[in-house]
Amino acid sequence: MGKIIERIARERGHEIVSIIDINNPDDLESENFKSAQVAIEFTAPDVALSNIKRAFAAGVPVVSGTTGWTEELPVLKKEIDANGYTLFWSSNFSLGVNIFMAVNKYLAAIMNNFPNYNVEMTEVHHTQKLDAPSGTAITLAEDILENLHRKTAWVKETENQPDELAIKSIREGQVPGIHTIRYESEVDSIEITHDAKSREGFALGAVVAAEFTAGKKGLLGMEDLLKF
Repeated sequence: MGKIIERIARERGHEIVSIIDINNPDDLESENFKSAQVAIEFTAPDVALSNIKRAFAAGVPVVSGTTGWTEELPVLKKEIDANGYTLFWSSNFSLGVNIFMAVNKYLAAIMNNFPNYNVEMTEVHHTQKLDAPSGTAITLAEDILENLHRKTAWVKETENQPDELAIKSIREGQVPGIHTIRYESEVDSIEITHDAKSREGFALGAVVAAEFTAGKKGLLGMEDLLKF
């Protein structure tokens, strides 16, 4: 992702003033890093929050697509609001995925009136992905729970109670990401799927989000950018 983001950013006329990975984390305190208008953070769940806070301390707004740590987001939002920091966070920066999320909300609201249908989700990703379910799957599930009143919680793999929404996670090969939501009754099934063909869409979305974030304050997301 980092290499694709770098290429797309340069193609769109941006200058990369600092690149930080596992070998040079202290560069988050460097003058080059402090000169950035926005930092794009795609790392791992165990370091994302620290990276974001160190960027805030350096006075740099952050665009983050790292998932698996967002139970910390409500507390972080209070810190952002209190100190005038800027964070654009999304579980998925793909335009197509965000269209899919909008369709998912609409479909769940319709299906709220048809209790004979049960719903479950399957997500497939590459073997290097550390978190399961994916952050996108969790976002999709939370949107279903808001609109489908017979479901009150999502669970991993297997539904044990009628009010649970099962998310099945598969890790194989180099799959960029497939998310499928299936409503099934005794007489038929309804299924929607988003199948990413590459990581290009995620990277482009992250760069566009960085362009949008520059000069803004607060906790932002794809709904602020796309305004569906």
